[in-house]
Amino acid sequence: QVQLVESGGGLVQAGDSLRLSCAASGRTDSIHTMGWFRQAPGKEREFVAAISWSGGNTYYVDSVKGRFTISRDNAKNTAYLQMNSLKPEDTAVYYCAVDRNIRYRVSSSYRYDYWGQGTQVTVSS
Repeated sequence: QVQLVESGGGLVQAGDSLRLSCAASGRTDSIHTMGWFRQAPGKEREFVAAISWSGGNTYYVDSVKGRFTISRDNAKNTAYLQMNSLKPEDTAVYYCAVDRNIRYRVSSSYRYDYWGQGTQVTVSS
């Protein structure tokens, strides 16, 4: 069992930055990949970024490449999402997730069995 808690969301203006964090507890030795997803009102949840827990390999959706950076601190069982040059279209609830079904690609929500409660990110024009 893995429990996840996101934090760091807020209301910012376009062009500003935010840093989200995701703290994991429980059986963290089972983590293979930690991912970030987001969901805007009326839209489906979409992949944002992911990082492998052991090797630190990173993956990003094209729309955030060059603006967002995912990182992790294994000792603290925490992953981070640094978001720069935020745009109004980045507005969403952001969720972190831990994978269990590793046969799925890292960008697939089906890969992940454990989800945080979400943190709201709102970017105004």
